[in-house]
Amino acid sequence: MGNIVAIVGRPNVGKSTLFNRLTQSRRAIVNEEAGTTRDRQYGKSEWGNKEFSVIDTGGWVLHSDDVFEEEINKQVQIAMEEADVILFVTDVSNGLTDLDEQVAAILRRSSKPVLVVANKADNFDMHYAAAEFYKLGLGDPYCISAINGSGTGDLLDEIVAKLGDDKPEETDEELPHIAIVGRPNAGKSSLINAFIGEDRNIVTDIAGTTRDSIYTKYNKFGLNFYLVDTAGIRKKGKVNEDLEYYSVIRSIRAIENSDVCVLMVDATRGIESQDMNIFSLIQKNNKGLVVCVNKWDLVEDKTQIRIKTFENAIRERMAPFTDFPILFISALTKQRIFKVLEMAKMVYDNRQRRVPTNKLNEVMLPLIEAYPPPAWKGKYIKIKYVTQLPNTRVPSFVFFANLPQWVKEPYKRFLENKIRENWDFTGTPIHIFIREK
Repeated sequence: MGNIVAIVGRPNVGKSTLFNRLTQSRRAIVNEEAGTTRDRQYGKSEWGNKEFSVIDTGGWVLHSDDVFEEEINKQVQIAMEEADVILFVTDVSNGLTDLDEQVAAILRRSSKPVLVVANKADNFDMHYAAAEFYKLGLGDPYCISAINGSGTGDLLDEIVAKLGDDKPEETDEELPHIAIVGRPNAGKSSLINAFIGEDRNIVTDIAGTTRDSIYTKYNKFGLNFYLVDTAGIRKKGKVNEDLEYYSVIRSIRAIENSDVCVLMVDATRGIESQDMNIFSLIQKNNKGLVVCVNKWDLVEDKTQIRIKTFENAIRERMAPFTDFPILFISALTKQRIFKVLEMAKMVYDNRQRRVPTNKLNEVMLPLIEAYPPPAWKGKYIKIKYVTQLPNTRVPSFVFFANLPQWVKEPYKRFLENKIRENWDFTGTPIHIFIREK
């Protein structure tokens, strides 16, 4: 189960610094991809063999620099609804403020575990000052310095203790888990209803251990899999639906618990930054992808040229990962909706694909010979051997070279493209590693 830890607090108390500190060990994975907005606000952290997601709510609320109470209230509201543990960050050097007390008043009503983090406690005298945070009525403050990292180990121990035991949900792991994600009103519910609607009895609901990720077992048309449901589908109306960032945070759990994500895009609106946010979550979690352009029935001009332009626009925005299926569907008229499931199943199968080592070398080595990696400072780079790693969640290939550190991104992309041209890995990311032989 994806565990979510949310960071809340007024501006300038060091939320982002703490966020970076908690996710830094994984910084390499959560690379800042250009073009994804508010991307620094979601990361993964690992401590004591536990993995969890960290969200800095400040970054999800627009105008987060304004000290407006309602903005902060929104952040706290999100955290209370969506997170498993809440970190309430305060600033020792500034002491308690009215705003801190207001936030504490809301958090005291929460059933979720809240940890008070007294940040900027850069020396021991500051630790005495932290005593006033007991007034918040939320238990012991954890004195830390997000800048230099002191105290963060104890904080992480406490977070992990509060996350409790991770019981994986009872599902047949062997079946594909498919999540349907997208912006509000892109048509997720209509699609799910179109799948399940006619015949309720093919659906077994497995109530998750958490209230909001529900696997729906689905077998029909010769396909057998779990639909990973996002909370947004079950729980309407509690939040003004216009809060777009809710939908992104909602998607996090569904994406983390799935193998393949079906990203719904609204044909009448094109690709928007919100779609890109969700796409970048899918990418960071290395999940399979099928893009569905929904509401195709509402588009006047359905010519091949129009379809091509739309496809190209989508692939351009999502580059460098472009090898994924795009379907034009209508959940309402049920046009091509089963194609969606077939494609998702195909992407799932591609994720499991194993290429025999002899085949790989037979095809790839001549290609590499014809187009070797560019020489570096007069040194020639030789790639002698390639193999696919066993038992990885994402197809991963290792190329053995004499000078692995000089094989750069563009060449890795060339290798990836050649693998994709020769074997079907449509819809799934591929990892390319260059190692010393």
